[in-house]
Amino acid sequence: MSFQVEDLGKNMVKLTIEATAEDFEKALEKAYQKNKGKINVQGFRKGKAPRAIVEKMYGAGIFYEDAANEIIPDAYEAAAKESGLDIVSRPEIDVTQIEKGQAFIFTAEVAVKPEVTLGEYKGIEVAKAEIEVTEDEVNAEIDRAREQNSRMVTVEDRAVADGDMTTIDFEGFVDGVAFEGGKGTDYPLTIGSHSFIDTFEEQLIGKNIGEECEVNVTFPEEYHAAELAGKPAMFKVTVKAIKVKELPELDDDFAQDVSEFDTLAEYKEDVKKNLTERKEKEAKSAKEETVVEKIIENATMDIPQPMVETQKRQMAEEFAQRLQMQGLGLEQYFQFTGMDANKFMETLEPQALKRIQSRLVLEAVVKAENITVSDEEVEAEMQKMADAYKMELDKVKELIGEEERKSLSQDIAVQKAVDFVVDQAKEA
Repeated sequence: MSFQVEDLGKNMVKLTIEATAEDFEKALEKAYQKNKGKINVQGFRKGKAPRAIVEKMYGAGIFYEDAANEIIPDAYEAAAKESGLDIVSRPEIDVTQIEKGQAFIFTAEVAVKPEVTLGEYKGIEVAKAEIEVTEDEVNAEIDRAREQNSRMVTVEDRAVADGDMTTIDFEGFVDGVAFEGGKGTDYPLTIGSHSFIDTFEEQLIGKNIGEECEVNVTFPEEYHAAELAGKPAMFKVTVKAIKVKELPELDDDFAQDVSEFDTLAEYKEDVKKNLTERKEKEAKSAKEETVVEKIIENATMDIPQPMVETQKRQMAEEFAQRLQMQGLGLEQYFQFTGMDANKFMETLEPQALKRIQSRLVLEAVVKAENITVSDEEVEAEMQKMADAYKMELDKVKELIGEEERKSLSQDIAVQKAVDFVVDQAKEA
């Protein structure tokens, strides 16, 4: 295997990678062995036809695709590693020569990590944060605790009101025809949650249990189901049950139920203390973000779009994993939000770009300030991981390879760079 590197400008590089004719022949033979059991040739038992006969009957290119797929991953990985390039995107592969008896040649266009020219990064001016917790904020926090400790009470002597938790049956019609996905039984719906389209929920206010009513709405123009977008619809709805939250009394008994304190006054004081600590953490994070944003503004770098696309895909995968932990899938999320995959990826663009820019300028600060990370600091971070996953430190060390350890060290260095530039910042 050999390769050449061509600089395409704007931090884009093309690798032209060549596998020998001998290697291509081996890949063709492997592709034949893999597929011969699926090929029928008259006069031969299935899977017993010689490769030359198969190629004559179906064409010499019958195994080309599988052979290419056999060669490309390993050849690309070897070339990428040997080139020493700091590649930050998935490769765009293009096969330029594929012919029996000839070398196999393909290209891989990739983005490489941009160089960063730092501007001013010390003494960044930021507004001083004023930390204050008001009585209203304390009360709001306590009200949330009351909500969490509320109980549901069935209501039978009145009609639906705003804020009620109802159970409904419904069926939707467009132009008098029931549409797919428009029917639900024993569906829980909180009036005022705006989880249903248009004025659906508002039209249920005043309806009685057991009463069938008609609800008329219009689907949004950008609704995820194209066949329903912008169309008026009629739903036949029956309210089957009404429930309301009953909040606990705000007294010493409540404080004892939800905290370790005996009195409401002590509980309130603890709530205020926790809110103060939370605001201090938020202020610290906001200060870090402001400082890094200003360093980005002062820096110069050219971010290649494929690097952004790779970051977006990574963020989408992380988001999908978080949804999965909540028992949801991306398709369900798209249905709830009216988005599609393309629009979702578009929404990730600004955040992906910011994440890349932040990392690059902080890595540049690490280099400029010669920030180093000791083995003890890496081990301390691994100990945190061990504690979080309830594992022995030695087991964590076994699971973390050289690349992961290097990445962990880089992450620690970047956080030290954050601490450095924040410490250097000036509060106005």
